[in-house]
Amino acid sequence: MNLNITIIVGRTTEKPALKSTQSGQGVTSFGVATNKVWTDKAGQKQENVEFHRVIVWGKQAETVAQWVEKGQLVAIVGRLQTRKWKDKQGMDRYSTEVVADRVQFGPKPQGKTAPKAEPDINEPLPEQDIGPGDLPF
Repeated sequence: MNLNITIIVGRTTEKPALKSTQSGQGVTSFGVATNKVWTDKAGQKQENVEFHRVIVWGKQAETVAQWVEKGQLVAIVGRLQTRKWKDKQGMDRYSTEVVADRVQFGPKPQGKTAPKAEPDINEPLPEQDIGPGDLPF
């Protein structure tokens, strides 16, 4: 049995831009940053950040380009794909990307939403820290 599934939950590093192939199919790509935080043996907080390239095709690419902002939390389910090409010096280069099957949007970064005319005092306050346990899948 073969299986290629990737789940990434992180923040976008740029505003996705929609492009079209020669056949007219929509495609967008953007970066997502994920981090891992831990305390080392000396009690010092450590952090490691990974950057992922995400490719989205078709109607979903149009939706992502329209609604996703830089710094927004996103959950991506897809597969890994490695591309190979030759650079200007003729050397082989490789790039591993996440080809998204599904993109779920989290809250926009603070300060990115338009203010309401009248605040609703019954509306709950937005969550500040969203972890994997808060996602509906």
